[in-house]
Amino acid sequence: MKHPEWIYQAVLYEMNVRQLTPEGTLRAAQAHLEGLRELGIDVVWLMPIHPIGVEGRKGTLGSYYSIRDYCAVNPELGTLADLDAFVAEAHRLGMKVLLDWVANHTARDARWIAEHPAWYEYENGVPKVPWDWTDTAKLDYANREVWQGQVDAMRFWLTEHAIDGFRCDMAMLVPTDFWEFASTELRRTKPDLFLLAEAEERELTERGGFDAYYGWRMHHLLNDVAQQRVRIPVLRDYLRNDGFPASALRLSFTSNHDENSWSGTEHTRMGAAHDILSLFTFVAPRALPLLYTGQEIGYDHVFAFFDRDPIPHYAPNATTERYRRLIRLHREHPALAAGERGGEWVEIRNNAEDCLMILVREAAGDRVIAVMNLSPYTIQAEYDTGIYAGRYDDPFADAPYELASHVSECMAPWSYRVLTRKTDCL
Repeated sequence: MKHPEWIYQAVLYEMNVRQLTPEGTLRAAQAHLEGLRELGIDVVWLMPIHPIGVEGRKGTLGSYYSIRDYCAVNPELGTLADLDAFVAEAHRLGMKVLLDWVANHTARDARWIAEHPAWYEYENGVPKVPWDWTDTAKLDYANREVWQGQVDAMRFWLTEHAIDGFRCDMAMLVPTDFWEFASTELRRTKPDLFLLAEAEERELTERGGFDAYYGWRMHHLLNDVAQQRVRIPVLRDYLRNDGFPASALRLSFTSNHDENSWSGTEHTRMGAAHDILSLFTFVAPRALPLLYTGQEIGYDHVFAFFDRDPIPHYAPNATTERYRRLIRLHREHPALAAGERGGEWVEIRNNAEDCLMILVREAAGDRVIAVMNLSPYTIQAEYDTGIYAGRYDDPFADAPYELASHVSECMAPWSYRVLTRKTDCL
């Protein structure tokens, strides 16, 4: 599948408008765009901006994913004009904007229930509740009018409000045939449309028209490695046998809105391993890295999901600089591009392969080597570098580094070294 040219070396940012600023509005969030661009962010994914249902509402403000009207903006966040100004500023800065799209269900008091009652599944005479999401109503995809209604609503944002693509919530709960139809129809309107599935079913990228999928299995393995429930041979096996073609883009992350609110922050889940595992999400093969609101300043807080819980003080710091370097690494090195554009990966064998992973990626005259002690143990690393020996740059030390033909060194727990080299001889 041919993806938009702008996505291959992009870094995504999931923006929780409700919690990013004390105001919790699009207008206030717009003021953060320049800082995000300076950080290196290429794509801003807005969590759902639509009006939220009142019936069965959870908490004070309700779930972002209980949508009352697909073609409107939640007045708590602002107006359509505020959204247009946000998108225009993002585009001026060279960033793309994605909307979060919830195709499986609506709010229980959504416009569509009154206007198109036949578009829903029913149980005991009322719209069916999917799972335990008691503030939502399940759409009926056996009715082809639902398909067209969804496509028309999505096209509205592409044509009228210059949106660049969609992150599609729980995409596996909707028939793949619908996604195939929707992606075909929408790409007639916007050929460089980007679609991200919150799902890990291969058919969604093979047949459903999605450019990228959620790397949930990799994420859970990273949590497990941090907590030493598994060692890195399990992670290594996943990378070799994840079942997706090279062209599929894997969203890679240490946090997102679900993980933060329901499983805890990356600091809680990953502890001392957080720094190295965030690096891993940038250097892993096919990776499309993601940051969630607050990660760029190291904000260690579980956001309330249904209420206002804004970041009290937003200021760049040492964490911001670390992410700036990670993003620069990903953007400036073709070897780390997502999908088939990035370099195939090989490993340098070593004496501690249950702890030490040495990834080499090469593409387009570019080489990146990541030496990672993915364990809580101090190890005495021994390995031969063969053809990879030579002079490199260390982008985290801002210094050259000579990689010897044989390396013997003590590595602290969760420590790493990244080496880069550009050469026309690769």
